[in-house]
Amino acid sequence: MILDTVRNSQFGYKSRENKMTIDLDSMTKEELTALRKGVEKALASFEKRQKEAALAAAQKAAQEHGFSLDEILGRKAAGKTSVPKFRNPEDPSQTWSGRGRQPAWYKAAIAAGNSPADLEI
Repeated sequence: MILDTVRNSQFGYKSRENKMTIDLDSMTKEELTALRKGVEKALASFEKRQKEAALAAAQKAAQEHGFSLDEILGRKAAGKTSVPKFRNPEDPSQTWSGRGRQPAWYKAAIAAGNSPADLEI
C-alpha cells in the first residue's frame, strides 16, 4: 500500500508542495505506529483550528448584530450559586439549597424525625 502526500516532520517534509510517496508495506511496526500517532495528532490539531475559526466567525456574526454569542445561545452567566436554605444541625458547615439531590445528612435527619422546617436556616 502506498500513501501519497503525508505531512509529518518526523519523515522530513512539511509543506503541501513537497509531495512524497511512502511505501507503507516496507515500514516497520514502530514506524507505522509513529506515523499513525503523527496523523492522529495532526487531525486533532486540524479539528481544533477549525472549531476555533468557527467560534470566531460565530462571535463576529453575533457582534455585528449587537449580541454576544452567549446571549444568542441562551447561556447563563457562570458562577451564580444558589443560596443555602437548609443546614445540617450536626455539622453547620454542611448546607443545601433545596435544589438537586438531597444530601445524605438531610435524608438522615428527616428519617430521624426532623421536619424540613427544623433544618431551615
